[in-house]
Amino acid sequence: MLTAPVDVAALLAPLLLTHHYWRGTLVMAGLTVAVFAAGGLYRARRHVSILDELPSISGRLLAAGAVVAIIAALRHESAQYVGGFVRGVALSAGLVVIGRMITRELATIARKRRWVEHNTIIIGSGPTAVELARLLRRYPRYGLRFTGCVDTTARRGPGSLPLIGTFDQLEQLVTTVECDVLIIADPECSEAFLTQILRRPGTASCDLWAVPRLWGSRSQGDHIGAIPIVRVGGITLSGLRWGLKRASDIVFSALALLLLSPVLLLCAIAIFFEGGRGIFFYQERIGRDGKPFRIVKFRSMRPVNEHESQTNWSIAHDRRVGPVGRFMRRTSLDELPQLWNILRGDMSVVGPRPERPYFVEKFSAEYPHYAMRHRVPVGLTGLAQVSGLRGDTPISDRARFDNYYIENWSLWLDAKVLLRTVSEVFRGGGR
Repeated sequence: MLTAPVDVAALLAPLLLTHHYWRGTLVMAGLTVAVFAAGGLYRARRHVSILDELPSISGRLLAAGAVVAIIAALRHESAQYVGGFVRGVALSAGLVVIGRMITRELATIARKRRWVEHNTIIIGSGPTAVELARLLRRYPRYGLRFTGCVDTTARRGPGSLPLIGTFDQLEQLVTTVECDVLIIADPECSEAFLTQILRRPGTASCDLWAVPRLWGSRSQGDHIGAIPIVRVGGITLSGLRWGLKRASDIVFSALALLLLSPVLLLCAIAIFFEGGRGIFFYQERIGRDGKPFRIVKFRSMRPVNEHESQTNWSIAHDRRVGPVGRFMRRTSLDELPQLWNILRGDMSVVGPRPERPYFVEKFSAEYPHYAMRHRVPVGLTGLAQVSGLRGDTPISDRARFDNYYIENWSLWLDAKVLLRTVSEVFRGGGR
């Protein structure tokens, strides 16, 4: 919690001595924090050591300083100005290293005195789990308090760990012991079964770490004692990640509605001339956490009744779809009014595509991972759709792509999906 503010204070420290280079100092601070964040230097670590971080910190400080110094040299011909700015960069870099040493020492002290610790459940009860439990009990410097282990069945043998429960009870145990961290050690179950357990709402909120199966070789991750562990990416969107995604959705949808307003008007006029009144089509869909909402689209045809609207899977070859409607569906222009749904908060720009209640219930019963798509807001476009999974394609494949997107989300992944969506629109790869 202290690392980022201390870094920013160190990077802005030269402003206390002089204001001549304030623009460059601000740019240097912003760029360095961004480079540190991209390199994972603000992620929580179990083994805290400034010596482990020093090569990465030094390299990123040099890279950020070099970029800003080159820009300063191009903008200012005075060698005296550039030299003064470089001295300020060197001062802030040294203060960053000193600040890191202090924050790391404070973190270690707080953990050793148990001022800061997180309740931890180990998943597995074999030899690796036994060693992990011993290390956590003996060395509080890792900031983890061992509360028990879970597995399919209790293992027999010397030194075996007693179980506090089984996988079926994991959600309840997380709440009971106020668990913050789960560590996957050596459970007696398949990876598919374990993933299904960890995707449940009660366990998805915990930080998840895992011992690599082939951990006898070199590991570039963190470690507890001599056992390497790697952090498994969050399997849901919440907190800062959710705030960042929501902010980007608001900006994108507002700008898109403004810039595309002439296109929206032309689409509305074309639909009116082809089919008369009733330009927009409203339909109930299922959004985040299974909550229904009304989606808005441009009308491409008129259904006979509400039952047909809710249960007819595809109208791609329906003769009632006119030339305008067919063109709009092929280019996905009929989806543009959903920008209003995004601005309202019903949807996101990128996410699993929303489906009707009838099919959500049907597919959730047939495919185990389908309901997990609703951990995040549904989207105007999605990874499954730009990967060719639209129309009459396997639902199981769509669910896998949607869950992969959720568990590997980043702003860059959203950007890639949007770029591929634009390509699909210009290719006419819609329905």
